[in-house]
Amino acid sequence: MSSSNIVSVEWLRSRQQSGQRIVIADVRFSPKDADYGRSAYEQGHLPGAVFVNFKADLTDPAGEHGGRSPLPTPERLADIFGGLGIDRSTDVVVYEDINGPAASRLWWVLKYLGNDNVYVLDGGYRAWTAAGLPISQALPEYERRTFDAAPHPELLVGVDEVRLASSRSDGGPALIDSRDANQYLGLEAPFDPIAGHIPGAVNIFWKDGLTEDGLWKSPEQLREQFASVGASDEIIVYCGSGISATPNVLALQEAGFTNVKLYAGSWSDWITWHDNPIAVGDEEKTEDV
Repeated sequence: MSSSNIVSVEWLRSRQQSGQRIVIADVRFSPKDADYGRSAYEQGHLPGAVFVNFKADLTDPAGEHGGRSPLPTPERLADIFGGLGIDRSTDVVVYEDINGPAASRLWWVLKYLGNDNVYVLDGGYRAWTAAGLPISQALPEYERRTFDAAPHPELLVGVDEVRLASSRSDGGPALIDSRDANQYLGLEAPFDPIAGHIPGAVNIFWKDGLTEDGLWKSPEQLREQFASVGASDEIIVYCGSGISATPNVLALQEAGFTNVKLYAGSWSDWITWHDNPIAVGDEEKTEDV
């Protein structure tokens, strides 16, 4: 398999034609239209692709804490993936329309559950069709498999770990806010009742990991992009609800960072704990907060 977490349409097409078993997962999604993903899949998808319902399958209903898009339990996720013919040993390539948070979220969830053979299709459905490759409307047949989840707790942090990281000024874990600059600065909060960011976090917008063509930047370019993080031994990444942080987790891994953790509840969880401090405006990573 690829040494990268990201694969090209040429790589995937070659794998398909070789006859080696691989599950392709379509996770197209629109926050403005709940039916978009399923409708797009039925109109045409990569040959053999299974459909993953992003909102229904990869998030739980919001509660008092946990953010707007809580992670489902490993047991629930394992049951969903097993029903799609995926287990921990299955080679999986995930895609959405373009490079975005939905595919990265699915990639991260499978990694978290213990599948080390999951990859993101660079450029997604758009790159596949732009290359003139075939699409299908046929619904694939697949045998249920048993997904024995083996979660990696070291990939995930909760509010307590983030509080500790936020309060330290001695070179502890680095905090990365993956939202756009206006949300980080506290100028607007389109999805949450409170604006601002977690004190001590630096702002690296997840879309900055993509080229002007919408493809993933090279590992060298990504290393340069994350230069402000320095040589931190541990990096904690968050966004609004734990979804658009995952492209940054992917980009950090491509850049060679090995100890990268997701704050799954993210900002929408942080603000539900009323004693948590809130920062607005710009701040340097080295600032004492």
